[in-house]
Amino acid sequence: MRSPLQGGLPPGGAVVVGAVVEIACDESGFSGTNLLHSTAPVITHASVDLAVDEAVALITALRSGFRFAPHELKSGRFLRGSGAHEALEWFLTALAGRAHVHLIDKEFFLVTRIVDFLLTEPSYAAGTRLAREHHPAALALHEAGRSAGGDWGAFLSAFVDLVRMKRRLPVDQTVRRFFQARDTLRRHGLGTVADTVLDGLSPRHVRAVVARLDVDDRAVPPPLEPLLPALAETVLSWSDGRRQVLVTHDEQSALTADRLTRLQRVLADEGQPQSAGVHQASALPNGVSPLAGLVMVDSRDDPRVQVADLLAGVARRMPGIIDDTLRQPPPAPPV
Repeated sequence: MRSPLQGGLPPGGAVVVGAVVEIACDESGFSGTNLLHSTAPVITHASVDLAVDEAVALITALRSGFRFAPHELKSGRFLRGSGAHEALEWFLTALAGRAHVHLIDKEFFLVTRIVDFLLTEPSYAAGTRLAREHHPAALALHEAGRSAGGDWGAFLSAFVDLVRMKRRLPVDQTVRRFFQARDTLRRHGLGTVADTVLDGLSPRHVRAVVARLDVDDRAVPPPLEPLLPALAETVLSWSDGRRQVLVTHDEQSALTADRLTRLQRVLADEGQPQSAGVHQASALPNGVSPLAGLVMVDSRDDPRVQVADLLAGVARRMPGIIDDTLRQPPPAPPV
């Protein structure tokens, strides 16, 4: 017997205006809070705007034309199957203009969390293009820190222990260990920008953030949860500043109604970058979130999610396929 689906944000609770695009999403490589010691160093979040009958036709074509059995439509088996190269080329061509893939490097994600949570006020915009002003600092720290070898790994590990929301060690112990790891890393002389980031870490601010996590302050997004910013990036890409996005997603415990409501408000309040040439008349009205809602499904019941799952898995194993046609879905049609 299947358990009831959890989470989601029914579209009835959102303001739906103008054009709406429906997408189906799934991920590959998600390992919960195990971001440093996973066999999958990246997460891919894939989305398609196929109708159900289009997804069924695509899956049927893979099974009949390329003779894949149902259990072979998982990416690992798919890529090992006979004629996989030809099948993959056909699959990607069939999805041209109908799909988007967002890739997350888990280590770099942790660095964005350090910068966005411990140097500024934690928010649901952290780690997305809405907090882009902090991106150069995170990039500089990531690039320089990797040259420090084991001290870099110790620093990231100390951060994970510091903000872990379950089974966390005593605060004094985790804060002390984090700053000891910071000081050790600082002695490597990582360069002006990276050293400025490390010097800017304040014990008082860090303790304040951890205290908010301890009392389950829901205004602070879960620090080690990459699916929320991945979903935000996916929605912003499909919206293009012109339309709302209704999401059908494989069940994920991280996507609770409360978190999705807060993300929806952030996307409405802080707006989203529009593509060049978007006329104001066709843009979403101020205060309207590009996230219209999110419906949770079991992937076994939705062929659109099955296609997104296959795309996510292939892209995680072969990130080179994520070219411009998969990074950006087609622009919204003129209103």
